[in-house]
Amino acid sequence: MSDNTMIHSDGLSYSAGNSVLLDDVSLEVTGGEVVAVIGPNGAGKSTLLRLLAGDLEPDAGRVHIGGIDLAASDVEQMARRRAVLAQHRVADIPFTAFEVVSMGRYPYRRDPANTNAADNAAVNDAMHRTATEPFAERVFATLSGGEQARVSLARILAQDASVLILDEPTAALDVAHEERLMAELAARAVRGAAVLAVLHDLNLAARHATRIVALAGGRLVASGTPATVLTDLVLSDIYGHPMVVVPHPFRDCPLVLTADVAQ
Repeated sequence: MSDNTMIHSDGLSYSAGNSVLLDDVSLEVTGGEVVAVIGPNGAGKSTLLRLLAGDLEPDAGRVHIGGIDLAASDVEQMARRRAVLAQHRVADIPFTAFEVVSMGRYPYRRDPANTNAADNAAVNDAMHRTATEPFAERVFATLSGGEQARVSLARILAQDASVLILDEPTAALDVAHEERLMAELAARAVRGAAVLAVLHDLNLAARHATRIVALAGGRLVASGTPATVLTDLVLSDIYGHPMVVVPHPFRDCPLVLTADVAQ
């Protein structure tokens, strides 16, 4: 594990009943990286993120976040180190959007160096970055799916953690807000954060990820730059569907097409 490793898992395995959901997965994410996790439905992506977040206890293996063993860490301490966006979010909570984003500041409630002014500044900045200011006083349950997703993302940003673990953060977002979110994650990485995100849009991963991790059948089957992981052979094998990868016409990244579209 290098000095800059923010997420480290070693031999993670997890089963539910007789089903092996994750099998001996080891990975590292360092500060400055945006790592995309890809793979078909049921590949183990969400299980991996839940294990890394501490929501599940592995059958085997260990997780370290910022050099600290997740299993032995204090909950509040860990909440200041890593922020987690789950795949399934509660939609009918009776709080305003501003109040939901403010929940991201909960880990700092007992920090004597923290102030209400600092909390409000972090919340306002996060809402500005996610374009959620116009509905700050709206009840969360009255927002559209995309608006709720952006408020949830603002809560993660307000938490100001050095590790971001996000499960399908672009789900329900339109194209403009997808790009805005990925640009924000890249900016956090430039400032030293480690970002790990499950993405189903392979071209979004190709454009914005510094590294891609591919899962299939609960195992890690590929890890590397977008150019090395997003290939015809690798993707066709992982997804069980013919895929064609060509150079992007005006970006320095691969462009993924299904074979029937390319023909």
